[in-house]
Amino acid sequence: MNISEFSIKRPIFTIMLILVVLVLGFIALARLPIDLMPDITFPTLNVSASYPNTAPEEMEQMIARPIEEAMSSVPGVEEIFSTSSQGSSSVRIMFDWGTDLEAAADDVRERLDRIIGRLPEDIDRPTLRRFDPAQFPVLMLGALSELDPIQLRKIIDQQISYRIERVPGVASIDVWGGLEREIQVNLYPDKVKALGLPLDVIISKISQENIDVPAGTIEKGNYEIVVRIPGVYTSVDEIKETIVALREGAAIRLRDIASVEDTFRRVTRVARVNDTPGIRLAVYKQSGKNTVQIVEGVLKEIARLHEDYPQIQFIPVRDSAKFIRNAITNVASSAMYGGLLAIFILLFFLANVRSTLVIAASIPISIIATFSLIYFNGMTLNVMSLGGLALGVGMMLDNSIVVLENIFRIKQTGVATIKACTGGTKEVTGAIIASTVTTLIVFLPMLFVRGSAGIMFRQLALVIAFSLLCALFVALTLVPMFSSRLLATPHNPGEKPESKLALRAKAIFAKMENGYQRLLHYSLDHRGGVIAVAAGILVISLLLMRFVGQEYLPQTDEGEVDVTVEMEVGTKLSVMDQKLKEVSAMVKQFVPEVAILEERAGSGGWRGGANQGNITLRLRPKSERSRSSIEIAADLSQKLSQVPGALIRTRVSGGQMMFGMRGGGGQERLQVEIRGYDMDVAQALAEQVKRVVETTRGVTDVRIS
Repeated sequence: MNISEFSIKRPIFTIMLILVVLVLGFIALARLPIDLMPDITFPTLNVSASYPNTAPEEMEQMIARPIEEAMSSVPGVEEIFSTSSQGSSSVRIMFDWGTDLEAAADDVRERLDRIIGRLPEDIDRPTLRRFDPAQFPVLMLGALSELDPIQLRKIIDQQISYRIERVPGVASIDVWGGLEREIQVNLYPDKVKALGLPLDVIISKISQENIDVPAGTIEKGNYEIVVRIPGVYTSVDEIKETIVALREGAAIRLRDIASVEDTFRRVTRVARVNDTPGIRLAVYKQSGKNTVQIVEGVLKEIARLHEDYPQIQFIPVRDSAKFIRNAITNVASSAMYGGLLAIFILLFFLANVRSTLVIAASIPISIIATFSLIYFNGMTLNVMSLGGLALGVGMMLDNSIVVLENIFRIKQTGVATIKACTGGTKEVTGAIIASTVTTLIVFLPMLFVRGSAGIMFRQLALVIAFSLLCALFVALTLVPMFSSRLLATPHNPGEKPESKLALRAKAIFAKMENGYQRLLHYSLDHRGGVIAVAAGILVISLLLMRFVGQEYLPQTDEGEVDVTVEMEVGTKLSVMDQKLKEVSAMVKQFVPEVAILEERAGSGGWRGGANQGNITLRLRPKSERSRSSIEIAADLSQKLSQVPGALIRTRVSGGQMMFGMRGGGGQERLQVEIRGYDMDVAQALAEQVKRVVETTRGVTDVRIS
């Protein structure tokens, strides 16, 4: 007894088995993580070193180069890339795909231990970390309020940040902008010099007086009491009364040689949302966690914060989950529409509702069963896995159609329904298994593709394989069982006459068969001409291939445009901020589609520099604007290129910006590297390359870094 006979003779068992598969599939679907793309672990490690107040040239000579030389002997290293700036160096070590990063990290640490003596004595120990797309924020929020800026920053740092950080999956929060409270001690140089007080002595005295000292324990009755001597400053007046030295028995207090002010730190970062000064919060997720769930959890917490702090307004500036949800919804909708169209075509050709229902049942059952296999293989619900399902929808029906057609053919000869279902399925079992295996073999090479493309297309291939195997199982079990119960026998007196729509469909199908028969006879009679036409089409297709563009990922309209404003190195923040306001005013004039406009300038943080400012444009939905984000970015690039005193670049940004950043860390679609040891020669060569590249068609702006 084969599987088809068993299914027909045990229909209850077959239905219960299918129900178990459906239940597992629905549970798996509810628990599947949702993300834009498959989880890609780049085989890259970063070694970061900090040495404050050191010029980039010295950082490169004293720190970056020794680390590079040590890392070059690590097994599996493909490329080493270093960047040195004022007070910091970063060495990026890229390995071959497939390298065990745990073992590679141990090798890197061992090499660092060997060269630590060659680095400056007072340098902080270099830190090692993996390159992870999770280092980019998944959600950006703008906090606006009419509160005092210092008070607003204090509330966010002490009462709001920790509430967002405790949302499951959130790794950290970067707070940008606002005013931070600072107690400043401004010494009077003449008095300090006259009294001969060294600065380190003054600093030491202030530090010594600002501590809590434990004083042990005392026993009193039945209790042990822990005693401490509180010495932390609680007011500015206490700081002023600090004794810093004694001269001839007289105490010199801090107020005698300095002024103590309760003020705010020097402003190094500026943030605005819709022209209103505020604070930006960047939310980072833990590696491997579900982006959509994290963002939804954070937004729910933000809603509760609105109730607790009504005087603070939180505006989502960038929401990665929104783009992911839209992408997933679009792919899922396409798969659903494709399945419905396939069922409609089936109804047209079969001209029988019951037959169509028998075959149509294989689509949802195969898809839901595939979710279980996706879940148990540790994959996520992303564009690639859903794309595999969408591709597999059409192929899911093939085996069921073959089985049903053969059953119907045997029934037309007068064979009983049960026997026709058993014999008809048995006849084509080998054929549909062979057909499924040959289809799966086509996707086998994808499993051996290396790199990030291999990770993405491996999931695509596996999902298609899962769905086809599930469809094969349905064709061999459920289709013959349903056919034995639902399909009426030929010439049944109680059978209803065919409808006009069914008769018309059969007439159209008959005409198509006749037309194909004539075309087939013509082709067999004119073999030479058919071969010549096919060869001509092949040659033309090969010639047209050179005109087809190539890129890693296509640009998408995520409704977001990023404008970078860069001025000369050393530019003051106030000057940078003024230029940013000027560019922002022009952007609002040229882009009426803007919904939210965020500005930021300053040193440190994500995508920031001391002489650099960024403007992020969040556009209205695509249905409310006539231009795409790509067209808006290109138009802005032309209109802002002539702004004096600044280099302005525009790009479409959003959820896909993390891809393609494994190398030097830039987001430009084309980068040219000039390598050497003479910076003057490198700069001259870079200027020559820039002049050549700027004349290339399609290039909007060129930046030398």
